[in-house]
Amino acid sequence: MILPLLWQLAGAAVGGTPADSLRAVQVGEVRVVASAGRIDAAIALAESADRATLWPGLGVRTPGAFQLVLVADSAELARVTHGRAPGWGAAVAFPASRTIVLRADLPELARTLRHEVGHLVLRQAVRSRVPLWFDEGYATLAAGEFDRLARLEMHLSVVLRGVPRLRDLDGELRAQAAVSERAYGLAATAVGYLAERTPGGDLAPLLARLAAGEEFEHAVAGVTGREMVRLEDDWREATRKRFRGALWLAAGGWWLVAAGAVVLAWGMRRRRERPRRQALDTGWDVPPEEPEASPAGEGAVGPIDPTGKGL
Repeated sequence: MILPLLWQLAGAAVGGTPADSLRAVQVGEVRVVASAGRIDAAIALAESADRATLWPGLGVRTPGAFQLVLVADSAELARVTHGRAPGWGAAVAFPASRTIVLRADLPELARTLRHEVGHLVLRQAVRSRVPLWFDEGYATLAAGEFDRLARLEMHLSVVLRGVPRLRDLDGELRAQAAVSERAYGLAATAVGYLAERTPGGDLAPLLARLAAGEEFEHAVAGVTGREMVRLEDDWREATRKRFRGALWLAAGGWWLVAAGAVVLAWGMRRRRERPRRQALDTGWDVPPEEPEASPAGEGAVGPIDPTGKGL
Protein backbone atom coordinates (compact mmCIF):
# COMPACT_ATOMS: atom_id res chain seq x y z
CA MET A 1 0.00 0.00 0.00
CA ILE A 2 1.45 3.39 -1.01
CA LEU A 3 0.49 6.24 1.24
CA PRO A 4 -0.71 9.13 -0.98
CA LEU A 5 1.30 11.92 0.60
CA LEU A 6 1.12 14.11 -2.48
CA TRP A 7 -2.66 13.69 -2.46
CA GLN A 8 -2.76 14.78 1.18
CA LEU A 9 -0.60 17.82 0.62
CA ALA A 10 -2.55 18.79 -2.48
CA GLY A 11 -5.82 19.36 -0.67
CA ALA A 12 -7.18 16.28 1.11
CA ALA A 13 -7.73 16.00 4.85
CA VAL A 14 -6.13 13.57 7.23
CA GLY A 15 -8.39 12.89 10.16
CA GLY A 16 -10.19 16.18 9.78
CA THR A 17 -6.96 18.17 9.45
CA PRO A 18 -6.97 20.44 6.38
CA ALA A 19 -4.21 19.50 3.99
CA ASP A 20 -2.91 23.06 3.89
CA SER A 21 -2.15 22.79 7.64
CA LEU A 22 0.14 19.80 7.05
CA ARG A 23 3.83 20.41 6.69
CA ALA A 24 6.50 18.33 4.97
CA VAL A 25 10.12 18.64 6.09
CA GLN A 26 13.18 16.75 4.87
CA VAL A 27 15.39 15.54 7.73
CA GLY A 28 18.42 13.81 6.27
CA GLU A 29 16.97 10.87 4.35
CA VAL A 30 13.66 11.03 6.20
CA ARG A 31 10.71 12.96 4.81
CA VAL A 32 8.46 14.08 7.66
CA VAL A 33 4.75 14.88 7.27
CA ALA A 34 2.78 16.24 10.22
CA SER A 35 0.46 19.03 11.27
CA ALA A 36 1.98 22.33 12.32
CA GLY A 37 1.44 21.48 15.98
CA ARG A 38 3.29 18.15 15.71
CA ILE A 39 6.01 18.97 13.22
CA ASP A 40 8.68 19.71 15.84
CA ALA A 41 8.11 16.35 17.54
CA ALA A 42 8.19 14.60 14.16
CA ILE A 43 11.48 16.29 13.25
CA ALA A 44 13.07 15.19 16.54
CA LEU A 45 11.97 11.60 15.92
CA ALA A 46 13.30 11.68 12.37
CA GLU A 47 16.67 13.00 13.51
CA SER A 48 16.98 10.09 15.94
CA ALA A 49 15.89 7.48 13.40
CA ASP A 50 18.15 8.77 10.62
CA ARG A 51 21.35 7.97 12.51
CA ALA A 52 23.54 4.95 11.82
CA THR A 53 22.92 2.36 14.56
CA LEU A 54 23.60 -1.32 15.20
CA TRP A 55 20.95 -3.73 13.90
CA PRO A 56 20.91 -7.43 14.94
CA GLY A 57 22.75 -9.51 12.37
CA LEU A 58 23.12 -6.58 9.97
CA GLY A 59 25.77 -4.44 11.62
CA VAL A 60 25.81 -0.66 11.78
CA ARG A 61 23.74 1.01 9.09
CA THR A 62 21.24 3.79 8.48
CA PRO A 63 17.65 2.90 7.61
CA GLY A 64 17.83 4.69 4.26
CA ALA A 65 15.18 6.97 2.84
CA PHE A 66 11.66 6.68 4.22
CA GLN A 67 8.61 8.80 5.01
CA LEU A 68 7.38 9.41 8.55
CA VAL A 69 3.77 10.54 9.05
CA LEU A 70 2.90 11.60 12.59
CA VAL A 71 -0.84 11.43 13.30
CA ALA A 72 -2.87 12.46 16.32
CA ASP A 73 -4.49 9.25 17.60
CA SER A 74 -5.92 5.83 16.75
CA ALA A 75 -8.84 7.28 14.79
CA GLU A 76 -6.54 9.26 12.54
CA LEU A 77 -4.22 6.27 12.19
CA ALA A 78 -7.16 4.17 11.01
CA ARG A 79 -8.23 6.81 8.46
CA VAL A 80 -4.74 7.34 7.05
CA THR A 81 -4.11 3.59 6.71
CA HIS A 82 -7.63 2.84 5.42
CA GLY A 83 -8.29 0.53 8.36
CA ARG A 84 -5.10 -1.50 7.92
CA ALA A 85 -3.90 -0.65 11.44
CA PRO A 86 -5.60 -2.34 14.42
CA GLY A 87 -7.39 -0.12 16.91
CA TRP A 88 -4.77 -0.83 19.58
CA GLY A 89 -1.87 -0.24 17.19
CA ALA A 90 0.75 2.41 17.94
CA ALA A 91 2.18 2.56 14.41
CA VAL A 92 2.28 0.75 11.10
CA ALA A 93 5.00 0.37 8.48
CA PHE A 94 4.53 -0.06 4.72
CA PRO A 95 7.84 -1.45 3.39
CA ALA A 96 6.75 -1.21 -0.26
CA SER A 97 6.38 2.57 -0.07
CA ARG A 98 8.90 2.86 2.80
CA THR A 99 6.36 4.78 4.85
CA ILE A 100 5.75 4.71 8.59
CA VAL A 101 2.61 6.14 10.19
CA LEU A 102 3.05 6.81 13.91
CA ARG A 103 0.60 7.90 16.61
CA ALA A 104 1.61 10.94 18.64
CA ASP A 105 -0.63 10.30 21.66
CA LEU A 106 1.29 7.33 23.11
CA PRO A 107 4.46 7.13 25.23
CA GLU A 108 7.85 5.81 24.07
CA LEU A 109 7.52 7.14 20.52
CA ALA A 110 11.22 6.71 19.82
CA ARG A 111 11.10 3.00 20.72
CA THR A 112 7.93 2.47 18.69
CA LEU A 113 9.54 4.18 15.72
CA ARG A 114 12.64 2.01 16.13
CA HIS A 115 10.40 -1.07 15.90
CA GLU A 116 8.81 0.12 12.67
CA VAL A 117 12.14 1.17 11.18
CA GLY A 118 13.33 -2.35 11.98
CA HIS A 119 10.79 -3.68 9.48
CA LEU A 120 12.14 -1.36 6.79
CA VAL A 121 15.77 -2.25 7.54
CA LEU A 122 15.06 -5.99 7.46
CA ARG A 123 13.05 -5.82 4.25
CA GLN A 124 15.73 -3.68 2.62
CA ALA A 125 18.49 -6.12 3.62
CA VAL A 126 16.90 -9.42 2.49
CA ARG A 127 15.44 -10.55 -0.80
CA SER A 128 13.59 -13.61 0.47
CA ARG A 129 10.10 -13.56 1.94
CA VAL A 130 10.17 -14.02 5.71
CA PRO A 131 7.25 -15.22 7.87
CA LEU A 132 5.34 -12.68 9.93
CA TRP A 133 6.59 -14.05 13.25
CA PHE A 134 10.19 -13.55 12.15
CA ASP A 135 9.51 -10.04 10.86
CA GLU A 136 7.80 -8.95 14.08
CA GLY A 137 10.20 -10.84 16.33
CA TYR A 138 13.19 -9.21 14.66
CA ALA A 139 11.69 -5.72 15.00
CA THR A 140 10.81 -6.39 18.65
CA LEU A 141 14.37 -7.46 19.47
CA ALA A 142 15.87 -4.58 17.50
CA ALA A 143 13.74 -2.08 19.43
CA GLY A 144 14.57 -3.62 22.82
CA GLU A 145 10.87 -4.09 23.62
CA PHE A 146 11.18 -7.40 25.42
CA ASP A 147 11.31 -5.75 28.86
CA ARG A 148 10.53 -7.17 32.29
CA LEU A 149 6.82 -6.38 32.23
CA ALA A 150 6.29 -8.12 28.90
CA ARG A 151 8.21 -11.15 30.18
CA LEU A 152 6.14 -11.30 33.36
CA GLU A 153 2.88 -11.19 31.42
CA MET A 154 4.13 -13.86 29.09
CA HIS A 155 5.27 -16.10 31.95
CA LEU A 156 1.73 -16.45 33.27
CA SER A 157 0.13 -16.88 29.84
CA VAL A 158 2.65 -19.55 28.86
CA VAL A 159 2.02 -21.35 32.15
CA LEU A 160 -1.73 -21.30 31.57
CA ARG A 161 -2.01 -21.65 27.78
CA GLY A 162 1.23 -23.20 26.58
CA VAL A 163 3.35 -22.20 23.57
CA PRO A 164 1.58 -21.98 20.18
CA ARG A 165 3.00 -23.27 16.94
CA LEU A 166 4.62 -20.66 14.72
CA ARG A 167 1.84 -20.75 12.15
CA ASP A 168 -0.64 -20.01 14.93
CA LEU A 169 1.62 -17.28 16.24
CA ASP A 170 1.20 -15.41 12.94
CA GLY A 171 -2.54 -15.20 13.59
CA GLU A 172 -2.09 -14.13 17.22
CA LEU A 173 0.10 -11.22 16.12
CA ARG A 174 -2.96 -9.68 14.45
CA ALA A 175 -5.44 -10.57 17.20
CA GLN A 176 -6.75 -8.46 20.09
CA ALA A 177 -4.34 -6.40 22.16
CA ALA A 178 -3.89 -8.84 25.06
CA VAL A 179 -3.23 -11.80 22.74
CA SER A 180 -0.97 -9.83 20.42
CA GLU A 181 1.23 -8.58 23.29
CA ARG A 182 1.93 -12.18 24.23
CA ALA A 183 2.54 -13.06 20.59
CA TYR A 184 5.11 -10.28 20.12
CA GLY A 185 7.05 -11.55 23.11
CA LEU A 186 6.94 -15.13 21.86
CA ALA A 187 8.01 -14.05 18.36
CA ALA A 188 11.01 -12.32 19.89
CA THR A 189 11.98 -15.51 21.74
CA ALA A 190 11.65 -17.52 18.52
CA VAL A 191 14.00 -15.19 16.63
CA GLY A 192 16.38 -15.16 19.60
CA TYR A 193 16.33 -18.97 19.65
CA LEU A 194 17.30 -19.08 15.98
CA ALA A 195 20.23 -16.81 16.76
CA GLU A 196 21.30 -19.08 19.64
CA ARG A 197 21.23 -22.16 17.39
CA THR A 198 23.31 -20.43 14.72
CA PRO A 199 27.11 -20.81 14.98
CA GLY A 200 28.44 -17.68 16.64
CA GLY A 201 25.06 -16.94 18.24
CA ASP A 202 24.33 -14.28 15.63
CA LEU A 203 21.65 -13.81 12.98
CA ALA A 204 24.23 -12.62 10.44
CA PRO A 205 24.70 -15.98 8.64
CA LEU A 206 20.94 -16.45 8.30
CA LEU A 207 20.34 -12.90 7.07
CA ALA A 208 23.20 -13.25 4.60
CA ARG A 209 21.50 -16.28 3.04
CA LEU A 210 18.19 -14.43 2.94
CA ALA A 211 19.92 -11.47 1.32
CA ALA A 212 21.12 -13.83 -1.39
CA GLY A 213 17.51 -14.88 -2.05
CA GLU A 214 17.54 -18.30 -0.40
CA GLU A 215 14.13 -19.58 0.74
CA PHE A 216 13.59 -19.02 4.47
CA GLU A 217 13.30 -22.62 5.70
CA HIS A 218 16.23 -23.73 3.54
CA ALA A 219 18.32 -20.88 4.91
CA VAL A 220 17.42 -21.82 8.48
CA ALA A 221 18.36 -25.44 7.87
CA GLY A 222 21.60 -24.37 6.22
CA VAL A 223 22.85 -22.28 9.14
CA THR A 224 21.53 -24.41 12.02
CA GLY A 225 21.82 -27.90 10.54
CA ARG A 226 18.24 -28.71 11.59
CA GLU A 227 14.91 -28.69 9.79
CA MET A 228 12.57 -25.85 10.66
CA VAL A 229 9.95 -28.18 12.08
CA ARG A 230 12.50 -29.72 14.47
CA LEU A 231 13.73 -26.29 15.52
CA GLU A 232 10.15 -25.23 16.17
CA ASP A 233 9.57 -28.20 18.46
CA ASP A 234 12.83 -27.48 20.28
CA TRP A 235 11.91 -23.80 20.69
CA ARG A 236 8.47 -24.62 22.09
CA GLU A 237 9.93 -27.07 24.59
CA ALA A 238 12.71 -24.65 25.61
CA THR A 239 10.18 -21.84 26.03
CA ARG A 240 7.92 -23.99 28.20
CA LYS A 241 10.87 -24.83 30.45
CA ARG A 242 12.12 -21.25 30.53
CA PHE A 243 8.78 -19.69 31.42
CA ARG A 244 7.40 -22.33 33.77
CA GLY A 245 5.42 -21.36 36.84
CA ALA A 246 8.39 -21.27 39.24
CA LEU A 247 10.01 -18.46 37.24
CA TRP A 248 6.73 -16.57 37.14
CA LEU A 249 6.47 -16.85 40.92
CA ALA A 250 10.06 -15.66 41.38
CA ALA A 251 9.37 -12.65 39.15
CA GLY A 252 6.60 -11.42 41.46
CA GLY A 253 3.60 -13.59 40.68
CA TRP A 254 3.70 -15.05 44.21
CA TRP A 255 1.89 -11.91 45.41
CA LEU A 256 -1.13 -12.94 43.36
CA VAL A 257 -0.89 -16.50 44.62
CA ALA A 258 -0.62 -15.31 48.23
CA ALA A 259 -3.65 -13.05 47.87
CA GLY A 260 -5.64 -15.88 46.33
CA ALA A 261 -4.61 -18.22 49.15
CA VAL A 262 -5.77 -15.73 51.78
CA VAL A 263 -9.17 -15.31 50.11
CA LEU A 264 -9.54 -19.07 49.72
CA ALA A 265 -8.64 -19.72 53.40
CA TRP A 266 -11.10 -17.07 54.56
CA GLY A 267 -13.90 -18.59 52.49
CA MET A 268 -13.14 -22.12 53.71
CA ARG A 269 -13.09 -20.98 57.33
CA ARG A 270 -16.45 -19.26 57.04
CA ARG A 271 -17.92 -22.38 55.46
CA ARG A 272 -16.44 -24.63 58.18
CA GLU A 273 -17.74 -22.43 61.02
CA ARG A 274 -21.21 -21.88 59.56
CA PRO A 275 -22.85 -24.85 61.49
CA ARG A 276 -21.26 -23.61 64.72
CA ARG A 277 -22.62 -20.11 64.27
CA GLN A 278 -26.07 -21.48 63.49
CA ALA A 279 -25.97 -23.69 66.64
CA LEU A 280 -25.06 -20.72 68.80
CA ASP A 281 -28.08 -18.84 67.50
CA THR A 282 -30.48 -21.69 68.45
CA GLY A 283 -32.61 -21.11 71.66
CA TRP A 284 -31.74 -17.47 72.07
CA ASP A 285 -35.09 -15.65 72.29
CA VAL A 286 -34.61 -12.02 73.08
CA PRO A 287 -37.72 -10.51 74.78
CA PRO A 288 -39.00 -7.22 73.46
CA GLU A 289 -37.79 -4.14 75.21
CA GLU A 290 -40.20 -2.45 77.68
CA PRO A 291 -40.39 1.31 78.20
CA GLU A 292 -38.29 2.52 81.08
CA ALA A 293 -40.20 3.46 84.25
CA SER A 294 -39.77 6.91 85.73
CA PRO A 295 -37.53 7.04 88.79
CA ALA A 296 -39.40 6.79 92.11
CA GLY A 297 -40.44 10.12 93.65
CA GLU A 298 -40.16 11.92 90.35
CA GLY A 299 -43.12 13.21 88.45
CA ALA A 300 -43.50 13.91 84.83
CA VAL A 301 -41.34 16.65 83.52
CA GLY A 302 -43.43 19.77 82.98
CA PRO A 303 -43.10 22.19 80.20
CA ILE A 304 -40.03 24.32 80.19
CA ASP A 305 -42.07 27.55 80.02
CA PRO A 306 -45.54 26.98 81.50
CA THR A 307 -46.58 30.60 80.97
CA GLY A 308 -45.86 30.42 77.25
CA LYS A 309 -44.60 33.99 77.35
CA GLY A 310 -40.98 33.24 76.81
CA LEU A 311 -38.40 35.82 77.82
